[in-house]
Amino acid sequence: MRKSFHRLLALLSLFLILGTAGAQPARNSFDIPLKKEAKPFKVLTAGKQITIKSIKDIKNIMVWTSSGHRIVEQTQVNATSFSFNVSGSKEKIFFIMVQYEGQRPVTEKIGIE
Repeated sequence: MRKSFHRLLALLSLFLILGTAGAQPARNSFDIPLKKEAKPFKVLTAGKQITIKSIKDIKNIMVWTSSGHRIVEQTQVNATSFSFNVSGSKEKIFFIMVQYEGQRPVTEKIGIE
């Protein structure tokens, strides 16, 4: 009788340990991935010519290379399209930052051939 009681106790303990060890932590609001918003502009490349087309007026634009050299910095653009040439740079990776009136800047990484 005593051996069967110890076996029962051991089995219950094992099920209790396995039941809690396999449980996943509770999800909170930080675990839920945020939906990525669509960028309000498109980047068009044709060789070394880069054109940024936007759905609203661009306030500021800045372009820099992957090594950190600033290529373009234009304030008060006030247009929906902006073009520039990167013929003087041998870099292939660029970062573009577009800012609209009263909004946070939006950045994008691009590559050219």
